[in-house]
Amino acid sequence: MEKIEDSFSKTQEFKPQICIVGRRNVGKSSLLNKLIGQDYSKVSETPGTTVNPVEKEYKLLPHGPVLLVDTSGIEEEGELGEKKISQTIKILAQSDLIVVVLDARRELHPKEIELFATIEKLDVNCIAAVNKIEFGTNQKLLSELKELRLTHFEISCKENVGIEELKRKIIRSLPGNDENFLLWDIVSKGDTVVLLVPESRQIPKSKILLNQFQIIQEAIEKESIIILCREDELQQTLSGLKKYPDLIIADSDSIKKISADIPVSVKLTTFSLLMSRNKSDLKIYLDGLKKIENLQNGDKVLISELCFNHPVEDEIVGFKIPTLIEQYLNKKLNFVKVSEKNFPEHLQDIKLIIQCIGCSKSRREVKYKLNLAKLLDIPIVNYSLLISYLKGTMPRVIAPFKEALSEWERLKLTSV
Repeated sequence: MEKIEDSFSKTQEFKPQICIVGRRNVGKSSLLNKLIGQDYSKVSETPGTTVNPVEKEYKLLPHGPVLLVDTSGIEEEGELGEKKISQTIKILAQSDLIVVVLDARRELHPKEIELFATIEKLDVNCIAAVNKIEFGTNQKLLSELKELRLTHFEISCKENVGIEELKRKIIRSLPGNDENFLLWDIVSKGDTVVLLVPESRQIPKSKILLNQFQIIQEAIEKESIIILCREDELQQTLSGLKKYPDLIIADSDSIKKISADIPVSVKLTTFSLLMSRNKSDLKIYLDGLKKIENLQNGDKVLISELCFNHPVEDEIVGFKIPTLIEQYLNKKLNFVKVSEKNFPEHLQDIKLIIQCIGCSKSRREVKYKLNLAKLLDIPIVNYSLLISYLKGTMPRVIAPFKEALSEWERLKLTSV
């Protein structure tokens, strides 16, 4: 089994992805070359030179390592063009920052307006780089960008003007590495946290150990008190304390029984919910929960795995989730299951996506699918929130997460 320390060190690796996108021949490849200070991406006056995405890992100082991606033109036509657009959309969904390159001489093209609308759906930081100012700048373009409330920089890749200012803005707009925190904003100095060692085999053993290690480390760094015990030792452990703990973390399968024996004032949550919050956005998943009520007999529901299952997980995905949701709705649904990084090509008939927690995947990989669902306007929820909801442990298990509890109340969701 992989050492915990080795696994933990891998979670520290985070290279923000910067996507450079725009129409053909606006200077996307030239900008990438200027940012890294070398001729890496092929530059040509011939439109459509960049056929496939060009990736370059680069240490963007003073920030650190990033992944720069130069994409093909967004207005390509025909079968090849459609594939290129589809590829660009996938890259956008994985990006942490998007730089849209525009031709300073032109007004916004309908494809560029459509691109900005797509980016807005993703809620990803976006900067407009107005290139080729050596030929003059179209004031109508600047007015359009102001109307769209877009941050823009006027640059010339040919004459190396404005590049350093743009680079500084890119660095300021990059997200930090927040994917490793599980407890940091939930517990405080002196808080007591009880960690119930789960007996469930639904999560790979190495991943359970890794999350326990992270929880313990964060609790120690926050000067909190961490207590580990087995689930059958909980009452004995609590009887030895002067007061109830500030937080109890348990396995999803046992949380309902535990919650019945613990006062409502004590915060409870699950390992899987901590992981879900750590890797994605619980607020979007909560919105997906609200849409469950709209499902009708025969509706297609996509169950999406980020990795191939172990046999024990097949029972959860193939039987447990479909059974729980059909019993709750008293309806017969059409479940489609996929185990791959991307969604199937045709999703027109899908009414709901149920996504795995992504316990063995990075935050970017999990959010990638969530972003694709947002672009496709398909409601999405994950296993953890869905099971907690259908088992009647909501909203108690999300009480430690202020942003999720606030969204629950805003959506006027009620317990099952």
